[in-house]
Amino acid sequence: MPPYTANRKGFMLTEEQARQLADHWIAAWNSHDLEEIMSHYEDDVTLVSPVALKLLNVPSGMIKGKDALRAYFAKGLEFFPDLNFELIDLMWGVNSLVLYYKNQKGVKAGEFMEIGPTGKVIGVVANYNC
Repeated sequence: MPPYTANRKGFMLTEEQARQLADHWIAAWNSHDLEEIMSHYEDDVTLVSPVALKLLNVPSGMIKGKDALRAYFAKGLEFFPDLNFELIDLMWGVNSLVLYYKNQKGVKAGEFMEIGPTGKVIGVVANYNC
């Protein structure tokens, strides 16, 4: 379990927790360890991404639930075997954060992540400059 996980109601994200989440998330993706990647997400997570639309041909670009998200990420890791992320910046709020990063092709992305009471991601909206 990631080190930033909190098990209390009224969860408020601190700067330290946001940085730990960002560092662990980037490291998990760069290791291509699907289970480490998935450790950041709640079972009922929702993700919206134009890449999901493209890779899965889902008109809304929306992935619902951890199992569907795992399948999507597995396909992404297979489709992009040299996938690598470099964190550019991190912004955080009361219970959310934005990871601004670039991939191995220089494409920049901003992912807004809503954090639930357990400290895990419950919602993601991904945006790209491609």
